[in-house]
Amino acid sequence: MTSHPASLAIRVPGDKSISHRALICAALASGRSRIRNILPSADVHSTAGVLRALGVTIPPLGHDVRVDGRGLGALEAASEPLDCGNSGTTARLMTGVLSGHQFASRLIGDASLSRRPMARVARPLEAMGARFTFEDGDHLPMVVTGGQLRSIDWPSPTASAQVKSAILFAGLVARVPVSVTEPIRSRDHTERMLASLGVEIRSCGGEASLTPASELPSFQIDVPADPSSAAFLAALAAAGGVGSGTPVALTDVALNPTRLGFFRTLRDMGADVEWEVEREECGEPVGTITVTARGLRAVRVAGQDVPAMIDELPLLACLATRADGETEIRGASELRVKESDRIAAVVANLRAVGADADELPDGLRVRGPTLSLGGQVRVHGDHRLAMAFGVLGALSGDAIVVDDPDCVSVSYPGFWSDLARLTDE
Repeated sequence: MTSHPASLAIRVPGDKSISHRALICAALASGRSRIRNILPSADVHSTAGVLRALGVTIPPLGHDVRVDGRGLGALEAASEPLDCGNSGTTARLMTGVLSGHQFASRLIGDASLSRRPMARVARPLEAMGARFTFEDGDHLPMVVTGGQLRSIDWPSPTASAQVKSAILFAGLVARVPVSVTEPIRSRDHTERMLASLGVEIRSCGGEASLTPASELPSFQIDVPADPSSAAFLAALAAAGGVGSGTPVALTDVALNPTRLGFFRTLRDMGADVEWEVEREECGEPVGTITVTARGLRAVRVAGQDVPAMIDELPLLACLATRADGETEIRGASELRVKESDRIAAVVANLRAVGADADELPDGLRVRGPTLSLGGQVRVHGDHRLAMAFGVLGALSGDAIVVDDPDCVSVSYPGFWSDLARLTDE
């Protein structure tokens, strides 16, 4: 890796996906686990709260958290609804866990989460023997009644790490073999973490399978920095928003190959992007990403590229306003069922601030460069949109106001201060 002695180093908060899974695995483990650098965001607090309601002793989330696990299949029925807040990860992963317990649980969420589809996770778990009752279509609130589950080999019609993880956790808790096949490989954090804890996991291409384990051992983990959060500061650096082109070194980042799609695309756009693995943590490669500004050019993103950068696509669309040519994103219809309809919202907001953008059924097009963008954007409480337009507004010549800046607490509570730190350099 090329040395950048004048680079500005910054560590973004802990990875959200790994933080969720570390809490769930610690709750299901035998003994006391230790989790350092957990992400204390609203979504992770939702997972911690749900697990506490199920009888797990979890202290307030901080730099160093000790969790007393209850063992596989030993959670207690909650006396109240399980509030997942805004967190789809909490709802879907915990649905898998609860399917292996022989009691009923009612899951609820906020208005945004209550619009997101849950049938996609219910179908394979029902095939395993769990029962689901929906109060409104296929959305939360829903009641999950677990039981004696059977083995399954599930052909998933879409690539979804949440659905895959729910099936794997259901098989783990119920001690039955399970297999999931996806059209494109999705994030594999669950497979990596379980394998690092001694569970027999086979992962090849789009297939992941689990062989039952008798127990899950306690563990220690230092949660690495979140590449999805790091992407926003990388985009700022790539577009020349940091000083006079000062390189930015994003340290201690999870370098899981299924999470690096945005950084590979930054390279394709012409930015100088390098990364180097420095250690491993619970099966995850960890290291530093260094980004230096260069002139940006338009790119094409196709369906096979989407799973590795699904959370960063709104950011890419904003960055495309600074790139020469027409950027096109296709095969991303999953964006329509996130915290908001991210395709419609991104295009509407780009047009509102003066950018040249079109909505497609499964993606969007942006033509650039367009400088001196300005106006207010409506992010519909969606943290990814707020941060994407925050980065765009921080670039020279732009004046963009985000209507709900506080919603970034879902994944990156300190985002605005870190953005200000870099733009003030």
